[in-house]
Amino acid sequence: MADNLRRLVNSSPYSVLQDKLEALYQDYHVLSCDQNLNRCCELVELTSKIQGQLFTIFNLTAQEGGHYAGIDTLKSRFLPWLGSCFTIAASSISTDTSLSLMQESSEKERKIREMSSAHDSDMQKIEDQLCSVKQELADTQIELDSTKNKSATTLLATEDEILHLKAELRAAQDQVSSYKRKLDVLDDHDRQVRILKDEVSFLTVEKSVLQDRLVRSRSPSPLPRRSRSVSPVRGESPTRAQLTSSSRHARLVSRFSDLYATERLESQSLLHRYIDDQDTVQMIIFIAVVESFQAAKLAYRQFKIRVKKTLSSPHIGHENLEDAVVDYIVRNLDLYDVQTSVNDVINAMNVNPRISFPPEVDFVLISSFIREACRIAFAMQTLDPPLDLAFSSDGELYSDVKYRRSFDSEFTAPLVVYHVWPALVEGDSVILKGEAVTKRGALWRSRSRSSSPVRSKSRSGSPTRTFMASRSPSPGRLSSSRL
Repeated sequence: MADNLRRLVNSSPYSVLQDKLEALYQDYHVLSCDQNLNRCCELVELTSKIQGQLFTIFNLTAQEGGHYAGIDTLKSRFLPWLGSCFTIAASSISTDTSLSLMQESSEKERKIREMSSAHDSDMQKIEDQLCSVKQELADTQIELDSTKNKSATTLLATEDEILHLKAELRAAQDQVSSYKRKLDVLDDHDRQVRILKDEVSFLTVEKSVLQDRLVRSRSPSPLPRRSRSVSPVRGESPTRAQLTSSSRHARLVSRFSDLYATERLESQSLLHRYIDDQDTVQMIIFIAVVESFQAAKLAYRQFKIRVKKTLSSPHIGHENLEDAVVDYIVRNLDLYDVQTSVNDVINAMNVNPRISFPPEVDFVLISSFIREACRIAFAMQTLDPPLDLAFSSDGELYSDVKYRRSFDSEFTAPLVVYHVWPALVEGDSVILKGEAVTKRGALWRSRSRSSSPVRSKSRSGSPTRTFMASRSPSPGRLSSSRL
């Protein structure tokens, strides 16, 4: 531990960290966004290295204290600080993964405390009993010695008395052996407590690893992007849509990833209450996303036409008008009539032959999921180039570039039975991979599904029909006052 501490002192990492912070503060307004982010990453990496060295020193110091030294400090300072850090970082990860790890860790700690208290009480009782037995054994030994002396001196001890004393001695020895066995059982309890502590440490490390993975998955995509550059002939400043294109691109990709990781699972849980078939539930979610993008793209084209007609008079030149139209749409995304798109998606899903059954499920159950998918798809159309879903069809040849196989797939099957999640593309480049199920006989299964009858629109007996939202007035109409 002293060597590690000496190396940490000699390396002076905190002075290096202070110098880098001062340099970043001085050059922050001069450097670009990427350069500032690179310097921030260097600071985070240096901080993590320093923390790793400090935790190494912390571990060695705790080991030097033995099994029980330092427990009060760990309980009073380290564990409360560690719990507060996990509470702050809990908002950045998914609920199901973080909550389960915290519950397991708290359950392990509760068991450890209960077993420790029970162990202490049992140890105290056994020590008291062992002391009494030792005292009784010593008294018995004294009495035996006294009896032997008296028998040797007076020859009054009989053989029966000697046998009786020997029997008492054996009973006392058996009692001592039973207490020794109980002590062995307590040692087993101690080993179990140590194992539980190791498991808690492992879960803590696993939780930190999952948090790091989630942070990395939420970081902006490093893939190269093509953006529309302003013509050098023009003397106008770039619009807000052009200035925020990169940040909006990263935010929309992150929202699409969250839609897959969180809202998709919630929608599947709702559908599982009425549908037992996992394949059908996943196909419903996939078709809902595809139809949401189709409806949002159509709504975007119509919205853009209305804006262009309204803004055509004060602008001269086709390129200036296009920039002004896109900039207006980016500033007024709240005017998008998302409820109309949601209704169109539900109507399209009602007549889709692949998911027309079972009739007891109303797709309004996942209307919130469809609404979020429509909003994301509509906002993606404002990018240059826009983000879209890759073309997909059942029975197509599996592609590692576009998809990853689900856990229940046959990894040697070349064809796709059905898709779980679509791939997100920008032009010809895949931004986020989708998920597909591959099994033998995929083409035959897809054809058998396409021959199923269409669901009737009269489904008044549906248990969720009462939740159908009425179509609200279109908020996407443009008013001349806002333009």
